Amino acid sequence: MSTFRPDHVVASLRQLDARTGGPEGSRRLAWTPEWLEARALLRESLATLPVEVDTDPAGNLWAVLRGARPDTLLVGSHLDSVPKGGWLDGALGVMSGLELLRALAEDGTPPVTVALVDWADEEGARFSRSLFGSAAAMGTVDVEVLRGLRDKDGGALPEILAQHGVDIDNLDGAQTRMADVKAYVEVHIEQGPVLESMGRGICTVTGTKGIEREYLTFRGQAAHAGTMPMHMRRDSFRAAGRFALEIAEIGARHDGVTTVGVAACKPGVVTAVAGETRITMDMRHISAEALAAMFADAHDAAERAATAEGCTVEWEHIFRIPPMPFHPALLDAARASVAEVEGHDVELPSGALHDASEVARRIPTVMIFSSSIDGLSHTKEENTSDEHLQMAADAFDRTCRRAIELVADGAL
Repeated sequence: MSTFRPDHVVASLRQLDARTGGPEGSRRLAWTPEWLEARALLRESLATLPVEVDTDPAGNLWAVLRGARPDTLLVGSHLDSVPKGGWLDGALGVMSGLELLRALAEDGTPPVTVALVDWADEEGARFSRSLFGSAAAMGTVDVEVLRGLRDKDGGALPEILAQHGVDIDNLDGAQTRMADVKAYVEVHIEQGPVLESMGRGICTVTGTKGIEREYLTFRGQAAHAGTMPMHMRRDSFRAAGRFALEIAEIGARHDGVTTVGVAACKPGVVTAVAGETRITMDMRHISAEALAAMFADAHDAAERAATAEGCTVEWEHIFRIPPMPFHPALLDAARASVAEVEGHDVELPSGALHDASEVARRIPTVMIFSSSIDGLSHTKEENTSDEHLQMAADAFDRTCRRAIELVADGAL
């Protein structure tokens, strides 16, 4: 039997970094020449394997190793990165999948089909629509919203995608590729500090947290900073500040996470009270019930903050996805694999979104995490030791072998 080589995974990651990285970090922004260069490297590696390689109508790159049956184990992640991003985010899953195909192909025809997918534009860094390719494959994309998206240079998403052979009016065709998929396995860096703080290299991922993401606009009255007495002000920024402090308490109280990541004031000058303040709110929890309670508490907090400062508040929806718990049988497969590799039963939910979040809507899914040094990601400092990368790749391979058996037995 052939041997899965975790060191090959790390070597492929370093090769990718050498071609698409640099002193400022990774240069694999989706729908750019650097992203195409990353995909060209993947295609070069796939050319030596007995796989069918093509792209679907959403721009997802597929490599299919045909098995004795069309029932399919799907593995993968994404090669695109944020600007000046890290060398591992997403790429670990793709290169681990590449090594899995190599090892399986050496053994001959697998009992079921195994496919690797490089999902298109997971990050959403250019057009602010994360999980583009996987959402298209699962049928959750709102095409009318896509029509209005622009990048920072004013480029329209439909026009940019058309340059890459993607027609947003034909995205439904990507869904047909999922017809025979019975299970999905992804390996990823944690992108947070928890595993490292526990002295662990890898773990099972129990699911991805649900997200509620909104704009809030607090409106008061702009006034001269020097002449309007403090007790007579209707300061929208003070209202937003009250809310920001309370939303942090709401996150802690429910054992979730909450973030105000953007704040913009109008008129936005040093000599004026802010008549309008627009902020973002992002809240996440692995429990749907707890997330709903947090969201209700946030609405109450916003009204009270606005009233306290003589202001009003309006909400504008940005993004929502429910918690996605992973499949029990695949969780057992991942737990057994992690125990074999590192000898523990640590498991964590993912606070970050992944393509697995979309796939898990309808297909049995599981993930493996590796540690992240200092918990850093989406930055050039993103890093993981070779030891932990190889452990994660090893656990991924073992989980996939168990998943193949489950699919072959009709258990998934």
